[in-house]
Amino acid sequence: MPSQTREQHSDTTNLLEVSQLNTQIHTSRGSLRAIQDVSFSLKPGEILGLVGESGSGKSVTLRSLLRLMPSSAEISGSVKWQGREISTMKPAELRSIRGGEIAMIFQEPMIALNPVLTVWRQVEESLRAHTDLNRKQRRQRAIELLNQVGIPAPELRLDDYPHQFSGGMRQRVMIAIALAGNPRLLLADEPTTALDVTIQEQILKLLFSLRERLGMGIIFVTHDLGVVAQLCDRVAVMYAGRIVETAPVAEIFSQPRHPYTQGLIASVPQNGGERKPLQSIEGTPPSLLNLPQGCSFSPRCRYKTDVCLQQVPPLESLNSTHQVACYHHASLSPSASLKPLPEGI
Repeated sequence: MPSQTREQHSDTTNLLEVSQLNTQIHTSRGSLRAIQDVSFSLKPGEILGLVGESGSGKSVTLRSLLRLMPSSAEISGSVKWQGREISTMKPAELRSIRGGEIAMIFQEPMIALNPVLTVWRQVEESLRAHTDLNRKQRRQRAIELLNQVGIPAPELRLDDYPHQFSGGMRQRVMIAIALAGNPRLLLADEPTTALDVTIQEQILKLLFSLRERLGMGIIFVTHDLGVVAQLCDRVAVMYAGRIVETAPVAEIFSQPRHPYTQGLIASVPQNGGERKPLQSIEGTPPSLLNLPQGCSFSPRCRYKTDVCLQQVPPLESLNSTHQVACYHHASLSPSASLKPLPEGI
């Protein structure tokens, strides 16, 4: 993606502002701190990638934005959507935003789609909730949506059931349902997981073209850094429920300043050059029921000192676009930095 495209949103007002978002889930084994002090913003038409290992809090962050967590979860903090505070909205106002102004693509379409309802019934449900179209107009709009996401002969496939579609086509149906309310923000929870690389590339191209045509902001959750390099403008790296580094995509690949970010990048195969063994991050992520004192990454970090074991590092600004939560970011080995992954889809 051209550099001017990645930077064209810098002077616009924030579409979404998240500040000190916390989600605590009460379980029979104790309180699980799923996300802690998560803060970020998103501009219109911008694509933000949320990356990290499984269990780092990426999906919980998306669900917490729209208050889609179960009743056992306690959510605090500020989420401002176009200047309006979501946490203080009445239920009716929040329902109008969900699926209308902010839409979500869930991780597994075979689970998210209702297997006993046709695609038409499921697309129509969103159209009925978020538009004033009559039944005939809804039918026509559903055909347009399926065509927009690249499903061949949509007028013939509209009355099919989810099991009659391939995995990639089911994911396209999920995107069509999400687009039914003409949202300004799309929350994509690992929409390319379990898809083969050819279908994955098609979905990424589709999301990118929709952003270009509709001007939507997108928050894209993934653990695949190759996808991030192709699609995203900025990256926020999550570990154990916290954002530990955030920066423009090119900068975070060329100058990662958190040991965890460096470890993630070092584990990605590189094109060309001398073949080298992949590096891994030693150890495993901590249990969210029993987080270590101080920096959660300290048990796996070779740079740790006493201060890391005692205090949680704050998210510190290195410049206007790059933030990192590490006491030793200035002394990280530059050899750990890698060249940016190939851009463009």
